[in-house]
Amino acid sequence: MLAVGKETFQTEVLEANEYVIVDYWCDGCQPCMALMPDVEALAVKYEGKIKFTKLNTAKARRLAISQKILGLPTVALYKDGEKIDEVTKEEATKTNIENMIEKIL
Repeated sequence: MLAVGKETFQTEVLEANEYVIVDYWCDGCQPCMALMPDVEALAVKYEGKIKFTKLNTAKARRLAISQKILGLPTVALYKDGEKIDEVTKEEATKTNIENMIEKIL
């Protein structure tokens, strides 16, 4: 799973020619920390089909706001620079993330 930040988000997510998952999280978010192993497991499962990235919103607050990330955890799916789907807060579960992925594969 690739950690992205202000410097790499544009290239790795918005300019990617593939589906990209972004796990938006921050250090003080316990639900984010609980979800991260599940997201990392999905990254392994879907390796080669979807690019998985994670963004620490504490280090890129304006970037998160520009992507309309209003709560954490949020896991968003991008294609061709556009956010096409997301699950957030209580909806951000391994099952719901996998369902979001399966819809586009």
